[in-house]
Amino acid sequence: MIKGAVIEMRIGKFAKVNEVSVDTIRHYMDLGIIVPEKKGGQYEFDDGCQNDFKMITEFKAMGFQLNEIKLFFLYKNIGKLTNYDEDSYYQSLFTMKRKKIEKEINDLQQIKAKLDRKIDQFNKQNSSIVFTKGVHINTLKLLSCSECDQPLILENGSISQNQVMEGSLTCTCGHKYTIQSGIISVNRPVLQTDEPIYDGQINEYIMITEPNYLQNINRSLHWAIRKLDSLNLQQKIILELGSGMGIFLRNLYQDLPDDCLYIAVDHNLEKLRFLKGLLERTGIQRNVLFICADFLEIPIVSHSVDVLIDHTGTSNYSFENESFLLKGVDQLVKAEGHLLGSFFIFNNFGSKSKIAPEFRSNFSIRYIKEQLVDLRYELIDDKNSEILQYGGKYEDFFVKGEEVYTYSFFGKKVGLTQRL
Repeated sequence: MIKGAVIEMRIGKFAKVNEVSVDTIRHYMDLGIIVPEKKGGQYEFDDGCQNDFKMITEFKAMGFQLNEIKLFFLYKNIGKLTNYDEDSYYQSLFTMKRKKIEKEINDLQQIKAKLDRKIDQFNKQNSSIVFTKGVHINTLKLLSCSECDQPLILENGSISQNQVMEGSLTCTCGHKYTIQSGIISVNRPVLQTDEPIYDGQINEYIMITEPNYLQNINRSLHWAIRKLDSLNLQQKIILELGSGMGIFLRNLYQDLPDDCLYIAVDHNLEKLRFLKGLLERTGIQRNVLFICADFLEIPIVSHSVDVLIDHTGTSNYSFENESFLLKGVDQLVKAEGHLLGSFFIFNNFGSKSKIAPEFRSNFSIRYIKEQLVDLRYELIDDKNSEILQYGGKYEDFFVKGEEVYTYSFFGKKVGLTQRL
C-alpha cells in the first residue's frame, strides 16, 4: 500500500460513508474525477479517492458544476509537480466563478423585480372594483317570449346601477322567466341540479385532456377570433349557443366594443354563474346578457342577432337530437347576419359508436354544408382541423377507431335574389 493510503473500501461502503448513492460514485468515476483502483474485478477506494470526494463536495458547495470540477481536476493532476502557479490558478478560477455568480445574482434580482411588479399588478386587479353584471334595463326591449314572440314584462325587479339582478319576466300568454343573480332562466327545476363549477376545473380539464385535442381547440379559437376581428362589431348583437365555461367569450371579452351586446346562452346554470363571476372579477365592463335556456327557447326578439356564434353548440345538441339546431334558431338572425360555426365531423362511425344512427347525419361534412346553404349562408372562409382519434375524460364522445375533426365555417346570409 502506498504512503497515505490508510483506508481501502469497496464502492458500496465508500458511497455509504459519504452518504451518497452508488450511482453518484459511478457517475464521478465516469467523469474521471474519482479514480479508484480495480482489484480482482472490484474497485477499491483509498484515501486519495476520499480526498477527491471532499474536494468535489467543497467545489459543488461553491456553485461549481461537475464539468467545471472535471476541468479543475485535469489541471490539478496533469500539472502536478510542474512550474505552473497553483495559487494563481486557484485565484483565477475562483475569481471568474465569483463574477459569474454575481451576474447570476443580478439577473435573478431583475427577474424577482419583474415578478414583484406582476404580482402587485394582479393584487391591484383583484382588489379593484368588481362590476356586478345583471340584465341591463336597455336590453329588456330585446327580450320576447319564446312561445309567442310577444314582449316580456318585468315584475318585482330588483335594480342596481341600471342592472336587473332579481325579478320575473312574464308574457301575456302565461309563459314566465326568472332573473336570478343577473341571469335570465327558464323556470325548470332541472336547472337547479347542476353541480357548482370551481376555478380549478379549467386547470383539471387542461391537464387530463389529450394535448392534440387541446391544440385543435386553440387553433380553431385563434382562427375564429381573427374572423370576428374582420367585422365591425360596434352596436352589434352577438349570440353564442352553448357558452359553457366561456372559452370563446373569455378570449374575446376585453376586445368587445362598449356598445356591443354579447348574449351567452347555455342550459347549465352553474356554468353561466361561473363565467359571470370570472368576468365580473376582471373589473372590465362589457355588455353581456346571460341566458340559461334550451337553445330552442331563447327569449329574444326575432331577427335581432347580427353575429351567431356556434362553437360546437350544434354538435353538442346533436348528441341527443336529430334536428339541425341552426334551423331551429334561424329566426333570431338578421337577414344579413353572420355565422361563425365549429362542428364535429366524423370520418367514420365504429361498431361501438356513441352516436346513435338517427343522429349521425349532423356529424357529416356533406350534410352540414348542405344545411348551411339551405340557411342561405354564403361561405367567406372555412377550415378543417387535424384528425383526432382520442379526446380524454371530458371529450369521450368518440371511441377507438373513429376519426374526428373540427370543421370551422365563417359566412354571411344572402338574400334569395343575391343567390340567383
